[in-house]
Amino acid sequence: MNDFFLWFTTGFRHILNWSAYDHICYIVLLSLVFTTKEWKKLLLLITAFTIGHSLTLALCTSNSIHPPQKTIELLIPITILITCLVTIAKRNSRTKMLAGNYFLALFFGFIHGMGFSYLLKSMLGKEQSLILPLFSFNLGIEFGQLIIVAMVLIISVFLENVVKIKRANYILFVSSMIFIIASILLIERIYDKN
Repeated sequence: MNDFFLWFTTGFRHILNWSAYDHICYIVLLSLVFTTKEWKKLLLLITAFTIGHSLTLALCTSNSIHPPQKTIELLIPITILITCLVTIAKRNSRTKMLAGNYFLALFFGFIHGMGFSYLLKSMLGKEQSLILPLFSFNLGIEFGQLIIVAMVLIISVFLENVVKIKRANYILFVSSMIFIIASILLIERIYDKN
């Protein structure tokens, strides 16, 4: 049970750590367009993302695939930029946006999972079995993601019902801020000398 807790807290702390701000930004983007009444759809979307990153995380840590780290590190902010553009473009036509987001979340989850794998592989060392660490780590990440989702929903309710900001307006503002952050991250990673 101690090993489960160790890997669970590692995943949980990783996702709720400022060093994972790219992942936090992506989860905020996915959550931003949902209302509290649509929590089941949002949970399904976050689960699609988790399934995507869990698959590639398992494949990478078991050495079944070997994606180049620099390429993956470049692709992560690109996934965020694409999601920002889709969210901004379709913020007034939510039905079309929600259907497309499930596919994007699953596909982009594959890329984010490859990014997670570099951290997890460095921590695993000579671990005999990958099943418990992978399961626990992913569960910790999922739990952390759900906390981010809950915070986004609470803030959305506050903005709409107390501050009286229209949903489309704060979606535009938050998506634009995340677009700027992801652009800076992409530029930094393009010009990273390592």
